[in-house]
Amino acid sequence: MTHSFSINAADGSGSFRAYIALPESGHGPAVIALQEIFGVNAGMRGICDTLAAEGYVAVCPDLFWRQEPGIDLTDKSQQEWDKALALFDGFNFPVGVDDIAATIAAVRALKACSGKVGVVGYCLGGLLAYLTAARTDADACVSYYGVGINQKTADADGIKNPLMMHIAEEDSFVSKTQQAEIHAALDNNPLITIHDYAGVNHAFARPNGNDWDEAAAISANERTAEFFEKHLKAL
Repeated sequence: MTHSFSINAADGSGSFRAYIALPESGHGPAVIALQEIFGVNAGMRGICDTLAAEGYVAVCPDLFWRQEPGIDLTDKSQQEWDKALALFDGFNFPVGVDDIAATIAAVRALKACSGKVGVVGYCLGGLLAYLTAARTDADACVSYYGVGINQKTADADGIKNPLMMHIAEEDSFVSKTQQAEIHAALDNNPLITIHDYAGVNHAFARPNGNDWDEAAAISANERTAEFFEKHLKAL
């Protein structure tokens, strides 16, 4: 079952919508999916539907609501890319993490949620998933090809729960130098597991995306599924 619900911002500035998909049982641990720069689009809703089929209460909050609510773009036209990049440039990351923390609290309060809440994010959401691991009480986080993590490695000191990261070695938004900086800073953190994917570009796991790579996407998604199974479902 899918629908949306409203979340109150912690700063009292208003409320924002989130897409939610429930498992067939109607109850389970939760996973919050964090959007790319294209908003809560068909790809993100599809990710939630897949998570729900795997037994999770799956939620995708509208993190662009402070700029323009209801953003739903694709990667298929230059006009959409231009708008998406402008939204990224105008995004307030500390406030965005606060909105994610509010989402975690709201999801934990749902009768459908059994208690544990994980987070998975892509692109913009990949960086936000990393920051969520460092700045909130999420039980487990997964970051897909996060942009700008190399500038935030000091935040890793705040990580208290497991984090998995998926890095595209040919990422057009994250250079080899930046990838090396991430590895140098984070490889020795026992709470962080990093997987690298050779020969693939940014957004290799975006459903129906221009840079979709089936083999890499399957590998990353299987690792993510095992990670959440271990940290969210295990007693």
